[in-house]
Amino acid sequence: MSTPQPWYKQFWPWFLIILPLCAVVASINLLYLAIENQDSLVSEDYYKEGKGINRDLRKIKQAKQLGMNYLLELNDNRIELSQEGGEKYQAALSVGFFHPTIADKDFTEIVTADANGIYRIDIGQSLQGPWEIRIEGFDQTWRIQQRVTLIDGQQYWLN
Repeated sequence: MSTPQPWYKQFWPWFLIILPLCAVVASINLLYLAIENQDSLVSEDYYKEGKGINRDLRKIKQAKQLGMNYLLELNDNRIELSQEGGEKYQAALSVGFFHPTIADKDFTEIVTADANGIYRIDIGQSLQGPWEIRIEGFDQTWRIQQRVTLIDGQQYWLN
């Protein structure tokens, strides 16, 4: 008659211990990811932002009444904007690029036109993919806002 093996040398106890242990490790990992990558899309003051949307809509309507249209061209991390409609706007523009999911990629530039009326922005990152582009007059009386999927070498009408 042989003596039974100790429990730690048998398969079934370890199999039964490993399954809950994997669940605990996965839960700790998910908790860490949830804490480190907080959702930036949730607004804490939604009422205030809702009132701001109405002001933004007035600016967009003003741009349409003025007939403001811009042609955007992306070439090798350089953006060129030229006004193609409406009364000529001579002041600086506030041009914002907002990524739909990654807030860290968002940026806004204040740009002035050269002698030919072209606004140029040199950027250090690739902008290919989906973006919401906002062009606003320096006096903040009008705004053009449009969602565009940017591809290098393409031209886009913003109106």
